[in-house]
Amino acid sequence: MTSPDTDLTISRALAASPDRVWAAWTTPEHLAKWWIPEPMDCKVVTLDVRPGGGLVTQMREPGGSFVPHLTACFLDVVPQRRLVWTTALAQGWRPIDPWLAITATITLDAEPGGTRYTAHVMHKTAADCLKHQDLGFQDGWGLVIDQLGKLLETLK
Repeated sequence: MTSPDTDLTISRALAASPDRVWAAWTTPEHLAKWWIPEPMDCKVVTLDVRPGGGLVTQMREPGGSFVPHLTACFLDVVPQRRLVWTTALAQGWRPIDPWLAITATITLDAEPGGTRYTAHVMHKTAADCLKHQDLGFQDGWGLVIDQLGKLLETLK
């Protein structure tokens, strides 16, 4: 169930099968290449893709030092189909207090010529949702999905 007040969604067609998109999402060296908008660099600290497993990334601007980017916990994992994670928990279901609490559902739906990649992001409040939107949700998440598409072209 979606709520227009607290949810944001973005979707793109990718010219790769769901299993290839899954591999790009669940292989640390691949995720590091597309997860953060260029020209920033990403370091994947933890990628434990299972319910209760962690997702921790760091980012850095060119010439800078790595700083925290994302700490999350996977809630649901259906290989080649769906990843659900939240920033309200860290690995092992440990509660944390993020700067922006979200729960994201990433779905990979096979379609002719590839995969429909959809990110549905739920926020605690309408104010948090608006904050995320104003920070450039569509542009930022869209850019990283486009980067994912370019990476998939090189992994053929």
